[in-house]
Amino acid sequence: RTLDLLREVIDSGDKERAKELAGRMYEECIYLHDGYMVWISGLLTYIYNNHGIEAVERAEREAHTIEGKIAFKPLEKNDFRSRVEHAAKAMRGHLQPLVIEEDDEKVTITMKPCGSGERIIEMGGYEQGLARVKEPSRITWGMRDFPIYCVHCPVVEMLTVESAGHLERVHLVSEPMRHGFCHFAFYKDPADIPAEFYERIGKQKPAAMQATDKPVTGG
Repeated sequence: RTLDLLREVIDSGDKERAKELAGRMYEECIYLHDGYMVWISGLLTYIYNNHGIEAVERAEREAHTIEGKIAFKPLEKNDFRSRVEHAAKAMRGHLQPLVIEEDDEKVTITMKPCGSGERIIEMGGYEQGLARVKEPSRITWGMRDFPIYCVHCPVVEMLTVESAGHLERVHLVSEPMRHGFCHFAFYKDPADIPAEFYERIGKQKPAAMQATDKPVTGG
């Protein structure tokens, strides 16, 4: 494995060879990463073009759940810091730079660019046949011409509400979806998440949290 070779040359002190192997490992990983994200987008495009947006939602729900539960490995710790650190670890897997910012209300993580959705836009995937969802839908956050790959983000938000009872993190996005504006916002108090983040996915903010509702703030 390239990883084993990299460790060997690091131990030997060969810095130039280590840099070369690090670059090689990046290229190997990004080749598979990009291949899979385009593959998924192609499958979703087929489903959307032939069976419609409702079938896309059903497929995404099925893909993200096992026996009715979100199909991600449970965190060992579920405190706020652990959730943010886990998300940052996962996002580093997209092999793009991260910016992490904190204010009194939330922590915001931004990939520059988003390692999947924005990269497909940058690669021209939607000019080469991948679908954009024409009609507004709860799995497009109510937007039109929504990139098909990105529908998993609203779906995961929906599944989170359905399993946990409330949102835990939200996406701050632009309309239309474009480069450089997709932030993952982790609110320190879930009650501070504005109601509009629930409404755009066809949900209602829990009544117990509505008394503290606030307008949306930027990332």
